[in-house]
Amino acid sequence: MRKWILPEYVEDILPAEALRIEMMRRRIIDWLLVHGYELVGPPLLEYVESLLSGSGGDTDLRMFKVVDQLSGRMMGLRADMTPQTARIDAHLLNRKGITRLCYAGSVLHALPSGLTRTREPLQIGAELYGHTGLESDLEVQRLMLQTLAIAGIGGIHLDLGHVAVFRGLVRGAGIPAELETELFGVLQAKDICGLKELCSGLGKNVDAHARQALLLLPELYGDDKILALARKSLPEYPEILCALDGLETVALQLKPMVDTLAFDLADLRGYHYHSGMVFAAYTANCPNAIALGGRYDEIGKAFGRARPATGFSMDLRELAGLVRSDLYPKGVLAPYAQGNRALEERIAQLRSEGQIVVVELPGHENGQGTFNCDRKLVLQDQGWTVIGI
Repeated sequence: MRKWILPEYVEDILPAEALRIEMMRRRIIDWLLVHGYELVGPPLLEYVESLLSGSGGDTDLRMFKVVDQLSGRMMGLRADMTPQTARIDAHLLNRKGITRLCYAGSVLHALPSGLTRTREPLQIGAELYGHTGLESDLEVQRLMLQTLAIAGIGGIHLDLGHVAVFRGLVRGAGIPAELETELFGVLQAKDICGLKELCSGLGKNVDAHARQALLLLPELYGDDKILALARKSLPEYPEILCALDGLETVALQLKPMVDTLAFDLADLRGYHYHSGMVFAAYTANCPNAIALGGRYDEIGKAFGRARPATGFSMDLRELAGLVRSDLYPKGVLAPYAQGNRALEERIAQLRSEGQIVVVELPGHENGQGTFNCDRKLVLQDQGWTVIGI
């Protein structure tokens, strides 16, 4: 095998794509900054216990692990920046009020999350800590949709869900923890036959209404009529009613910002750490969600301070692949300028205006094709002038 061959689902980013990704990252970060989200930069490598705190086994299976040669402890390469940002909020900043943080950086996955996905996503996202109400849910979801628009992604379909619907059914019906895990597994896999088998074995200790509600959950996907059906069909447990009210309120606010909106009351993605509303954005020509988020109020507890939290994240590489591919910008070719003060000043002026200026090195003149230049600097009567090549 040639030494330069990369592992599967790992690839280089070439100049045109790298520039497109970087310009998108700058626009998104600038947008988050003006909304009060402070930029943080967590380390790529941490002790495994810290990276897994509050996330259950969801992150463990995706994480690359190495042994620290200094301490002998197991370390992990981050698979998600959300727990790291929660650690910064809870343990390092330790603020009493609301904290808004954003981040951008590479994460590594032991296995790709899909056939067309990389094992090295460029994750970018925002998190809001310290507020429990729907107002913060709405702020984060609006910000996600605005961020997608800034990235040039249109035709958004938004899915809204709430883990309290399933959790409320389980708690209200008194279903034991081991059965809860099995029910979660079949619902996550949309295994209707497995769900029927489990529900039939719940016995008389579980209310018949709750059993029917569990069987109905996979069908509770669609438009506004789904909420009406859920109110009619699900037990009137306070946790469930509160979740349905919240979904209805948020949907009314977000509908003008998306092409279509649907409810998925069986969406249990991140069930082990999400505690409230969850959401996912989709667009045409992409089978996967292009942005994900939700509420996770307990994750900071592992770092000594449980804080209400909600946020979203997305993969810059995936977003960049969905927008129109612009050609790499052309530059201006300039002659070697050492000792020529007027030429050096003219080059500095062009660069200050944002233009690319490539200076020819001695022995490599007439290389405009190599330098991707379509103009050049020439000395005329009025001074150094840019002309077409």
